[in-house]
Amino acid sequence: MLATPASVSFLSVKPPLLNRLGSLLALAAPLVSLFAAAPAWAGSALAAWRIDRSGTLELRTPPGTNLEAFFERGNASQGPRLWVDLPGAPQRSRSIGGNGPIQEVRIGRPSDDSTRLVVEFKPGVDLDPSQLRLVGTSPDRWQMKLVPALQGVRPIGEGDFEGPALPSWRALPPSGSSLPLGPMPSLETLPNVQRGRFKVVIDPGHGGPDPGAIGIRGLRETDVVLDVSLQVAQILQAKGVQVLLTRTSEVDVDLPPRVALANNSRADLFLSIHANALSMARPDVNGVETFYFQPGVSQRLAEAVQRQMLLVSPGSPDRGARPGRFFVIRRTVMPAALAEMGFVTGRLDSPRLADPAFRRRMAIAIATGVLNFLLGQR
Repeated sequence: MLATPASVSFLSVKPPLLNRLGSLLALAAPLVSLFAAAPAWAGSALAAWRIDRSGTLELRTPPGTNLEAFFERGNASQGPRLWVDLPGAPQRSRSIGGNGPIQEVRIGRPSDDSTRLVVEFKPGVDLDPSQLRLVGTSPDRWQMKLVPALQGVRPIGEGDFEGPALPSWRALPPSGSSLPLGPMPSLETLPNVQRGRFKVVIDPGHGGPDPGAIGIRGLRETDVVLDVSLQVAQILQAKGVQVLLTRTSEVDVDLPPRVALANNSRADLFLSIHANALSMARPDVNGVETFYFQPGVSQRLAEAVQRQMLLVSPGSPDRGARPGRFFVIRRTVMPAALAEMGFVTGRLDSPRLADPAFRRRMAIAIATGVLNFLLGQR
């Protein structure tokens, strides 16, 4: 897979079936910093699409959406086709009749959490994939010019291109909502440690095809914990701690390799970061909790992290630092804890976890707990 710096990638497969797409992608330079790897939506990220008279395919998506595109050459009986895969599943699969050189456009569901837009051309249509470019024209707009093959086509499409920009994939709190977030901890007041003395493993739970819990407004556990974990690692490193992460992106990491990384690195502590969930029918259940397997040192680590998380989560119940038998804290040989920052299914916790400002508070709080534990400030 050939990735660009802007997190849009195209599959590169050699003939006979799929043409190589190494040069199919181009992004407007100013947009490079606007796109981040985006998870699957609860609903499809394909908000609108159209092919206009000039032969341009246009897509509208939420900001921060990851796209993949593919091209297949035709033969004597079947025309070429191209397709774009996006996160989130469509409500229904459908086929839209084409005109001119377009045979049809199909919207499908290749997996439970993805959408596929297929443009199929009539036999004899000649498309040169080396001349195709999918261009991000704004954070939520994409274009691919299909000329000269499609010049003069009658416009077809679905969805609204003129409405206000869609929200990001993150399930942001409702506009105008008032969330008691607690004080913003100060990075300047955090203690420093002797550089090189401590090594810590931070484990963002789940990842890749395993999103963890799915909460209110489609909030995914993996996205919350990866964001917070990366910030925790950054803060700890700035304070002198050597940090290893079990993952730094949306990839699938099994539990034994997470434990092996910690044990082989001779880390001073292991902290797995998660978000909790219950039934969507129980939004009344909220709370912060931290688990340990062995009493003693691991319990003190859990208590240090739990104490700090509660300070930035006013009103969220204190579910305590308590014993648990999770694999990653049961098999690690150093002090280990597993933090649950709140319930993605909770009426109080979910909008907080969806809020970048709260996740920043939580990251600083967790880092504070780790530093206090390392320095014996309990």
